[in-house]
Amino acid sequence: MLPFRFKQFTINQDNTAMKVGTDGVLLGAWCSVDEYPDSILDIGSGTGVIALMLAQRSDAMTIDAVEVDENAYEQTVENFEKSDWGDRLYCYNATFQEFANEITEEQESYDLIVSNPPFYTDEYETNDEARNKARFTSSLSFEELILGVSKILSLLGKYVVIIPSKEEESFINLAKQYNLFLNRVCRVQGNQLSEIKRSLLEFSFSKKELKTEHLVIETGRHQYTNEYIELTKDFYLKM
Repeated sequence: MLPFRFKQFTINQDNTAMKVGTDGVLLGAWCSVDEYPDSILDIGSGTGVIALMLAQRSDAMTIDAVEVDENAYEQTVENFEKSDWGDRLYCYNATFQEFANEITEEQESYDLIVSNPPFYTDEYETNDEARNKARFTSSLSFEELILGVSKILSLLGKYVVIIPSKEEESFINLAKQYNLFLNRVCRVQGNQLSEIKRSLLEFSFSKKELKTEHLVIETGRHQYTNEYIELTKDFYLKM
């Protein structure tokens, strides 16, 4: 498996079940760093791509990642160490539940938490255990994810996530139970004719006027819309 080269860093992905994909890049590019977060957490790092994008985009001194799969954890560490921001990036090999409990006990918190969580709650699991862990909610349910986030997100912090659009309503309602309110949403289509497949959601502990966005990725095969190019041009080599 060839490395995936971005403009300012390279992702090796030969040792993890989850490769670089559009979802992770969308999340890393779309989430706001306008309020200068000092501490960032990426839940389920995979290759480390989202944390690396946020290292490129922000001056946050602490950018942590947590990854349960050992191979993915080692791949993330490798990619962090080879980047220009290795001194700000750190990955923990643990379940998110364990990690959140430990951070809570230490009374620490994060200003920005991002996650590209396991999907496909209604599909059967494959025989690849690592891929199952990465892509199915049995290893980390949405409720466990939101509960953990609610414990370790700072009072003025933001939680940003990408999920299948069909899960959007139930995820928002679940977040409300933990006093996390939707502030911003972007619904993503592959092209003008396809259905909306993904929702990018930004939550905080504050109720705010909802900002709604819409993004179409392609006009034709590998023909990208101006909006998608604008969003990702600092990362993709050919944008």
